[in-house]
Amino acid sequence: MRLPLLLSTLAITLTLGACGNTVEQRIGGAAVGAGTGAVVAGPVGAVVGGAAGAVSAPTVVRASRRATR
Repeated sequence: MRLPLLLSTLAITLTLGACGNTVEQRIGGAAVGAGTGAVVAGPVGAVVGGAAGAVSAPTVVRASRRATR
């Protein structure tokens, strides 16, 4: 019962997180965050890392672009 709820919450979070002008950045950030979270904390880490990566990706990309100029 908890797994379908968790999966639907993840799908909704990633869908809403990907909205906006920075879709590529958010999807890439979510993928990197989910991969890192899965290595560190397993399935729960993958969900949390994916959400955190999707939310923080545009800020990280902007900061890294400024640093390379």
